[in-house]
Amino acid sequence: MLPGKTMTTSHAVATPEPRWSRRREWSADNVVGFMMKQAVDHPECIGLAAGLVDPGTLPLEATRQATAALLTDDQMLRQALQYGTTEGAVHLRDLLLEYLADLEQVPVEKLGISRDQVVLSTGSQQMLSLLCQAVLDPGDVCLIADPTYYVMLSTVRGQGARAVSVSSDEEGMKLDSLEAQLKQLAANGELDRVKMVYVVSDYDNPRSVSLSTGRREQLVALVESFSTKQRILVVEDAAYRELYYDGESRPSVWSFDRDRRTVALVQTFSKCFSPGLRVGFAVLPEHLVEAVLDLKGNEDFGSTSFSQHILASVLEQGLLAEHVVRLRSTYAAKRDVLLEAATDYLGDADGVSWHEPSGGLYVWLSLPEEVDAGLRGSLFARAVQDEQVMYVPGQLCYCGDGESRPGHQLRLSFGVETPERLAEGMMRLARAIRAEL
Repeated sequence: MLPGKTMTTSHAVATPEPRWSRRREWSADNVVGFMMKQAVDHPECIGLAAGLVDPGTLPLEATRQATAALLTDDQMLRQALQYGTTEGAVHLRDLLLEYLADLEQVPVEKLGISRDQVVLSTGSQQMLSLLCQAVLDPGDVCLIADPTYYVMLSTVRGQGARAVSVSSDEEGMKLDSLEAQLKQLAANGELDRVKMVYVVSDYDNPRSVSLSTGRREQLVALVESFSTKQRILVVEDAAYRELYYDGESRPSVWSFDRDRRTVALVQTFSKCFSPGLRVGFAVLPEHLVEAVLDLKGNEDFGSTSFSQHILASVLEQGLLAEHVVRLRSTYAAKRDVLLEAATDYLGDADGVSWHEPSGGLYVWLSLPEEVDAGLRGSLFARAVQDEQVMYVPGQLCYCGDGESRPGHQLRLSFGVETPERLAEGMMRLARAIRAEL
């Protein structure tokens, strides 16, 4: 205390709570975090929920071989250990042009793009987020086929934009439904708010349904015909493109974009090689590249360089193709186990049906409409607490809120568990379902 001063008593002033940004508020109640917490809180559960890859399929030997080659090349190793560029390693982007050409079954020069339109990202989710940031303002519209990848719904909401539902069937997004929605938005004077159409083209999450080849070309033409206020961007998420079993490889939606100005193709190596590398990429319309790079520069000014160089070594040595062949065989066998168990334990249950996928990692199970399979429904509690098996409520995969979303469907994943645990998990889930029925 200073000389001549006396101490006075003051009333404590309450510290105000922080004021969150609008983006924080729009991103509240993120279901991904909730589902992850359920898995952590219930480690005893058999996981038919997680969209993770089978740990037994992780490419240990291929990664050792690719890394060994990288470690013996001093020049490449220095590049791998140094900062990279925002768009990603030149060497890998050149290899990705060859990889894409192989998928599309055309020569590289027929792709109609340069490496400058290939941008690397930290998995495909970062790229989906960047595209939403670049294109969507609060109040804008993204048209999405119901049901869909529920993380994308959170990503759209996180921009303050609206996800508007488009109907789908066994051939993917229904184009008559898309056209009807576009016409309705135009009639409402909202066509200028329509900025994006999102489609998971191959073996989608959550149903493992693919957009038919005929609809792919029609989708591009339809979107272009409604791009009168501004060019509407089609975001093609092809995360599961390589994971076909009984199905076939199809040309991408992007391949039908003749002038390469309407479709952004987003892919990842998380499902077909290793999620731990966190390497995804996008092929962007030329006019969108600068915007995405500016936004990405604010986040990381370049995804991890070391992972990019490992993947480049994998592609150079032809190790990815060998791995994908083994992957298809493993997942096809696990899918068959889950489907056989579903038939054994639920085949005679009234009102229970499921889609038999020809690729991807998921089985979509439908129950009678009166069954509440949602997060707060009795089936979810019975499955997790009594039977110790976990699934993703299909309700999370729909646009809209609350009671407007169907609550009687489940997404089951055969990615993580062993065949034995898949069969056991299906038996436990069937007991819970029959108890509800």
